[in-house]
Amino acid sequence: MEPDETDRTVINALLADGRASAREIASETGLPAPTVAKRLDALEAADVVEGYEPRVDYEQLGYDVGAVFQLSVDGDGLTDLTDRLRDHERMIAVYEVTGGHDVVAIGKFRDTATLDEEIKTLLTDPAVEDATTAIVLDTVREFEQFSVDAG
Repeated sequence: MEPDETDRTVINALLADGRASAREIASETGLPAPTVAKRLDALEAADVVEGYEPRVDYEQLGYDVGAVFQLSVDGDGLTDLTDRLRDHERMIAVYEVTGGHDVVAIGKFRDTATLDEEIKTLLTDPAVEDATTAIVLDTVREFEQFSVDAG
């Protein structure tokens, strides 16, 4: 789906306040409320807007240790490993990448002991040929969304 200017206006208003109703978005943007409601329905149907979720600060909940895992994987085990990482409750991002590694995963943990268990699990996984782990010292920006422009 290629969004037009009205779609971008609705998306950007929703990005500013994900809890805004169609009426509130209409008031903010100057678009008619029925137009906003129809556009939201169409954006949801096209999976452009995939859902509405709370933004949780995991550090406030005790998940103070973040880690970035860079994994080199045996080619036959790539799909199984990425499936397991995708389903892992502490992994907040999993990417297949080019370069020196095959997979980059980002996880959040309550403490270094839990992180250590995860590292050992990854290092003994038969699909993992090599692993590098970096502990996050400071989260400067994480999974922020950006406004949609015309280009």
